[in-house]
Order: sequence, then structure tokens, then C-alpha cells
Amino acid sequence: MRKSKLALVLMSVLLASCGNAQDAQKAPSEEALRKIVEPRLGEGVKVDSIKATPYSGLYEIRMGSDILYTDKTGTYVFNGHIFNLTTGKDLTRERIDEMTRVKFSDLPLAKALKTVKGDGSRVIAVFEDPNCGYCKQFRKTTLTEIDNVTVYTFLYNILREDSFTKSAGVWCAPDRNKAWDDWMLNGKQPPAAPASCATPNQEIVALGRKIGVTGTPTIIFSDGSRLPGAVDTKTLEAKFAQLK
Repeated sequence: MRKSKLALVLMSVLLASCGNAQDAQKAPSEEALRKIVEPRLGEGVKVDSIKATPYSGLYEIRMGSDILYTDKTGTYVFNGHIFNLTTGKDLTRERIDEMTRVKFSDLPLAKALKTVKGDGSRVIAVFEDPNCGYCKQFRKTTLTEIDNVTVYTFLYNILREDSFTKSAGVWCAPDRNKAWDDWMLNGKQPPAAPASCATPNQEIVALGRKIGVTGTPTIIFSDGSRLPGAVDTKTLEAKFAQLK
């Protein structure tokens, strides 16, 4: 937080120092600014959009789910989060959450493992890879400690080639949830999947890429917002409280 605030202050000073020269120039259209900035960011970089922000003349550069900021000449770039020092809000985080929000009801829940704890009233979807150490940690701690939750687990194979093999073994097992827990919690290898057993492996990879899941675990909530990483129980409970 301190580093991000410092970066914002330094950026403000930098922009102010060249303010006289910039004020004399008319701000370009957002499309014109994109054409200026995109080649300057490096070969192969794709800028999805540039739009003006209400933050001291900065423009938001959106690349997938990543955000940078630039000035109206496309000369300077700022990589960091903008905070409102009055409210304490992380404005960049809010914008990223807005961009990455998904419609929960559109998720193909029939292609996920389903676990219900307690009354199951709180619902999340979790993207996990069978070779993900953080996923195992999240499952051993947070998902063991939390209650009154329904968890849909999408087997999202992005780390190793044999992730597909392990996920297929879990999906084709007589008891999928048990096979998944045996592997993630106890290291018991899932049984080999019969050749005749169809899995949703490739569909889930395509889904994750479409909605911008770049790492595991990633938790998606009923309102379409998400949390990346092996968050602890306190953090997960705090997020659930925000949804009420």
C-alpha cells in the first residue's frame, strides 16, 4: 500500500513537471492515443482499449485484465494501483474487479465437482489444477475450516501435461469428490481413466481462458467477483460478508 501510494505521488509530480507543455496540446481521441501507445509498449503487445479516467488527466490502458496508466501524449506510463486517500479505496482494484466480473449462472456447473458443507447457502466456484501446491494448501486449510458453503470445483489444467491425466482419473472415478480429496489432501494418485470415459478437460481450459483465469486457485463468487490465490478463512469470510 505504501509503495503504491508513493508511486502515485511520484507519478503526479512527474506529470505536473511537464504540465505546461501538455496543457498546450489538445488531448487526442482515445483511439488515436491507443495507436501511439501500443507500439511503444513493445512488439506483440495488444492494447484492448484506452479511456480517460477522472484521475488528474490519466488515461487507463487495458490489456486483458491488466491495467496501466498514461498521460494524454502517450509519453509516460504508470504501472501501479491508484488509491483514494480520502476513502482508502483501491480504485484500480475496483476497476479490475469490474472488468473481470462474470455471470455466475453462465458457468457450466454440471462440469464441476460439487461439495456441500453445512446448509450450503454460500456458493463459490474454484478453479484448481491437480498439480497446484497453493490449491492443495487452500483445500487443506480454508475449505476444511469454512462451513455452510457449496463449492463447485473446476479442474483447470494449466500447469503440467499430466494435470490432464490426473483430472481425467478424478472425473472418471466412481466417487469424484473422494478421488479429488484423496489426491489433493493425501497425495493418493487417482485411478487411470478408462479410454471410453469422456471428460470436460478441454472445455474447462477454454472456459478459464475466456473469463481470464490466469492462475490457480481462483475463487469466483455468486456476484461474479473473484479472489485469486489460496486465501485464508478470515479473508474468505470477509468476502462473503461483503456480498450480503
